[in-house]
Amino acid sequence: MNQAILLIKILTLNNTFRYAGLILLTGLLFSCSGPGTNFTEVKRDPLIVPEYSGITIPPNIAPLNFTICEKAEQYLVKLHPSLGNVISISSTKGNIQISSGVWGKLLEQCKGGDLFIEVFIKKEGQWIKFQSIINHVASEPIDSYLVYRLFDQGFLTWNKMGIYQRCLENFKETPVMLNSMSDRNCMNCHSFCNNSSNTMLFHMRGNLAGTIIYRNGKLTKINMKTSQTISPGVYPAWHPNGRYVAFSVNHIAQAFYAASNHQREAIDSLSDLILYDTETNIISNCAAIASKNRLETFPAWSPDGRYLYFISAVKLPPDMYKQIHYDLLRIAFDPESRQFGAVDTVISSSRTGLSVSFPRISPDGKYLLFCMSEYGNFAIWHKDSDLYLMNLQTNEITKPDINSDQAESYHCWSSTGRWIVFSSRRTDGLFARPYFSYFDRDGKAHKPFLLPQKDPRFYNTFLKTYNVPELITSAVDLNPGIFSKIARTVPFNASFGNAK
Repeated sequence: MNQAILLIKILTLNNTFRYAGLILLTGLLFSCSGPGTNFTEVKRDPLIVPEYSGITIPPNIAPLNFTICEKAEQYLVKLHPSLGNVISISSTKGNIQISSGVWGKLLEQCKGGDLFIEVFIKKEGQWIKFQSIINHVASEPIDSYLVYRLFDQGFLTWNKMGIYQRCLENFKETPVMLNSMSDRNCMNCHSFCNNSSNTMLFHMRGNLAGTIIYRNGKLTKINMKTSQTISPGVYPAWHPNGRYVAFSVNHIAQAFYAASNHQREAIDSLSDLILYDTETNIISNCAAIASKNRLETFPAWSPDGRYLYFISAVKLPPDMYKQIHYDLLRIAFDPESRQFGAVDTVISSSRTGLSVSFPRISPDGKYLLFCMSEYGNFAIWHKDSDLYLMNLQTNEITKPDINSDQAESYHCWSSTGRWIVFSSRRTDGLFARPYFSYFDRDGKAHKPFLLPQKDPRFYNTFLKTYNVPELITSAVDLNPGIFSKIARTVPFNASFGNAK
């Protein structure tokens, strides 16, 4: 643990600072006189990891602990609002860890304003001060929990994985389900209705195959494979009313290429869309989008439940996978009659020259966030995959300044639409990590920041990838023991009804 002393300065009536008698310790106390006014200023930002600078953060986020990557004998950081208390943290190793309680009070002071971070280092007995880091603290909180799957970054290592939930207001991570309790099978595609932990599902593969659904306080396990469908449900999307779920059904092949920018590919040889009714246990499809000559996948509902968005491509032989380009389509839907209507093209790949994947609509229905890459639909394995934004009122497509030179992929809106979480491999090109971006009322996505950890060096040694980050407003109140019991039950067989 770092040696550090935390001194809180109180603003006096004549706007000067004096030390209060409150001292909080982390590790062993050591003497630090600080630079006072005797320091040299340099006109550049300090090198810190993670790069928590120039960002907008929620008022309820866990401490943004970081490491100062500057060689020095001693380090000092001062955090403060434009007016108010100053927090000073001194370290001998450059690791800056902030008390959760003190951090929470600091964010409350900065809410709706700026948080200033001043970094000092001592080299050869002389203090140096860098340019101040200025981060904005938004007024709108982020949803309290993030759910994701963790597994080793490898092609064949699937026997150790889990679905976890992390409280974003602190560093507490708890498992939702562990495959060590389900015969080391694959489990995936956790999904929530309207960012609520009370309505969710995920899939089990292998010997315990089935879709586990939690709804209205009841757990069920469903077998969605019927004689009329090409597979069980794969990629899900909850209808906003919490009754229906749209699924893709896919035959997916994986391919590996030694000499390619994309060493791994997931290719649909067949795919279609189905609608599952949780109250009747009936599956149906829609003849208008059930063509055997096209591939449909990645469904997403509009917030009013009146449109089902999905991506669709002309079916080609597997050896022509680089010519597969997905359009974004939508089909009208009447929740009361459960009838589908007309199909519209939202984004044509022939116009963009790129392939669409992962469409997600903002809660207010005004914006569509999606990925585009050179071809195919499995964005996480495409280094060129970037996030794009479509204004659904003007149909304007823009590329927000939240992308990197590595793959950006799966993303999710917060319940308020003010925050976005997405997967990115920007840290090292190998591991997908969750990044957050503030989405303001003018439709601008702000500079993203990495999921904070208690140990600022956490990501240096953490060799697992984060998969399918989903924001929810409260914790999942079930645990692996409960899910393990339902996983070992015989699933109910869904029946296929008349298509509408």
